[in-house]
Amino acid sequence: MKCPYCGFEESKVVDSRPTDEGERIRRRRECLKCAKRFTTYELIESLPIIVIKKDKSREPFKREKLLNGLMRACEKRPVSLDTLENLIDEIELSIQNTLDREVSSEHIGELVMEKIKNVDEVAYVRFVSVYRRFDDISSFMDELKKLADK
Repeated sequence: MKCPYCGFEESKVVDSRPTDEGERIRRRRECLKCAKRFTTYELIESLPIIVIKKDKSREPFKREKLLNGLMRACEKRPVSLDTLENLIDEIELSIQNTLDREVSSEHIGELVMEKIKNVDEVAYVRFVSVYRRFDDISSFMDELKKLADK
């Protein structure tokens, strides 16, 4: 961090604390050359995630859309809203960690299926049946057999 007084590029952190909102960190620094103190603020830069849909169109990632789909799959099931929010947090973090700014809807669907399977098997089957658009009962039964085998 460059000192605003002398321009020296090295400083040490004297004090560090989150701001009121908790979205930024306030740091008091001391220049290692002139010993003057100054304050910096650090914040997380969040780059938008773009979803590439099956028809190759692109749209911003929307948590609400994913939450609505999961809530439909978990309807009348003993799955709390907090559990679904945590699941979406894990999925979003997984996407952010790939450092790809564009992700296919198929990849998101696979991540959801992987996570929801561990939460509720009935919700998993509901989600998969809509996501994979089963054409007939045999493909649906095949998925149920895979789930039963595991």
